[in-house]
Amino acid sequence: MNPTLRFAPILLLAASACTTMERPSAPTMAPASARAGFVIAANPLAAKAGMEVLQRGGSAADAAVAVQAALGLVEPQSSGIGGGAFMTFYDGRTGTVTAYDGRETAPAGATPTMFLGPDGKPLPFAVAVLSGRATGVPGAVRMLGQIQREHGALPWNSLFESTARLADTGFTISPRLGKLLAGNYPELTAPDVVKYFSKRDGSKLVAGDLLQNPAYAIFLRRLARGGPDVLYRGETAARIVARVREGTNPGSMSTADLARYKPLKKEALCRAWQSYQVCVPPPPSSGVATLQLLALLDRTDIAQRGPTDPVAWSQFAQASRLMYADRDRFVGDPAFVDVPVEGLLAPDYVAERARLIGATAGPPPAAGTPRGVVTAGLDRTAEPSGTSHFIVGDSSGNVVSMTTTVESIFGSGRMVDGFFLNNQMTDFNFSPVDEAGRPAANAVAPGKRPRSSMTPLILLNPDRSFAGAFGSPGGSAILAYVGKAMVGSVLWKLPMQDAIALPNLIARGPNFNGEAGKFAPGVLAGLKARGIEVKPGQGEDSGIHAVLIRPDGQFDAGFDPRREGVVLIDDKRTAVRR
Repeated sequence: MNPTLRFAPILLLAASACTTMERPSAPTMAPASARAGFVIAANPLAAKAGMEVLQRGGSAADAAVAVQAALGLVEPQSSGIGGGAFMTFYDGRTGTVTAYDGRETAPAGATPTMFLGPDGKPLPFAVAVLSGRATGVPGAVRMLGQIQREHGALPWNSLFESTARLADTGFTISPRLGKLLAGNYPELTAPDVVKYFSKRDGSKLVAGDLLQNPAYAIFLRRLARGGPDVLYRGETAARIVARVREGTNPGSMSTADLARYKPLKKEALCRAWQSYQVCVPPPPSSGVATLQLLALLDRTDIAQRGPTDPVAWSQFAQASRLMYADRDRFVGDPAFVDVPVEGLLAPDYVAERARLIGATAGPPPAAGTPRGVVTAGLDRTAEPSGTSHFIVGDSSGNVVSMTTTVESIFGSGRMVDGFFLNNQMTDFNFSPVDEAGRPAANAVAPGKRPRSSMTPLILLNPDRSFAGAFGSPGGSAILAYVGKAMVGSVLWKLPMQDAIALPNLIARGPNFNGEAGKFAPGVLAGLKARGIEVKPGQGEDSGIHAVLIRPDGQFDAGFDPRREGVVLIDDKRTAVRR
């Protein structure tokens, strides 16, 4: 039986129509195979680049390379060649799920106090983010090189040309990019940002203007010919090092740091939830926190409620605060700190924490004491809401769920060879210890990977067939965004597009931030009566992308209406299962 594609107002483009980037005015529905090629990405041009690869016989791994290359051009505020990523990969042949860690690493010359000023206090974020110290050794390209080497079907050198041509000829600045260019971000004052986004007369580019990047085109063609080493050795590596060592508060990165970078391949961290196995990357990703959030919610009756019930949102908010309290205290790079993963997910510990979810929300909860915990200091990590997420599936059943970032808007604001360098080092806790002298789990150390909120996940059915994928950008709010979409689509059984469009509510510490104007009538008043006053938040908002194979075989996918995402489906494939 062929599953049908259900898209509420989702952009559904058949393979023959992938050159059209206009949104349809009405929902589009069409039959397709669960093993049809599909791409869900934050920009139509990036999704198109991935679909073109699938149509040439490429795999999900091949298409992921093409999508990332294009995102670095058309969505440079969020991710790129100069950043890092986490990927969860489903192998359609074996039913296995593997996590790939392409997180940036601190240079060998990094020190625990590098983000402290002369007075011993943390530097202002606006100062730190623009400094050379903000940039970690980028990992996305090495990670993509590994996954493509292991699971690619096309030659590496065939995956970049469409984006290189686009960089040469130029692309139209989208409304979202134009809006961010008119914003008030420290990076917009960086000389490289000012130069890149200025017209010849010195005025700033705006939405609708043509933007060309010939330097990026040259780099991509070099990368195609020479492989990932083109970034990590030779002239580009030397330029990266020179760029981060310039200016006030220079960085310590060396060419040796770049040459020695290695992505990590790990067994995914999986736990049962509802009828699924949920698989996420292990730390320093915050996937363990996503699993804990779902487990906490399972100990409430949120599934029997719905999006118009303030009790449901109160339960979600209180569970979120408990999750964040534990995540912020205990999660860091497991090569440097003991992360009590098993203790955080132990049923008795989750049950103990869930008992703190009450009729009203009290003071911010403290972190608990899971088994295996070591003394850890209070966390003060600032985590801006940049980043992008995309999902790719191929006709062999392989699926990539990848969250990728340069961290803040345009990373550190420094460019090399047409791409922005990340500011991922500012994802570390600026202070190595808290006021009590306890070491922070996410303190800076040479070679260490900063904690990440990125949680690209894969869902499996009991027979280990693919059941779905979720992910989002959004800094620390990623965990709440993904959790909300999973509650809406799985527990409340909303169409995916409706689940993603649900109002966001991020409850962390004393703050309850969210989209107050989007809640159903009566919800805000009901929340306020329960001690929760929702106030506007900050940042780029969510960019959730998700797909779910429904029990009846329907392929239900969605993109976040808050950004410029699309879903592309190659409907010329033949149905082979479900």
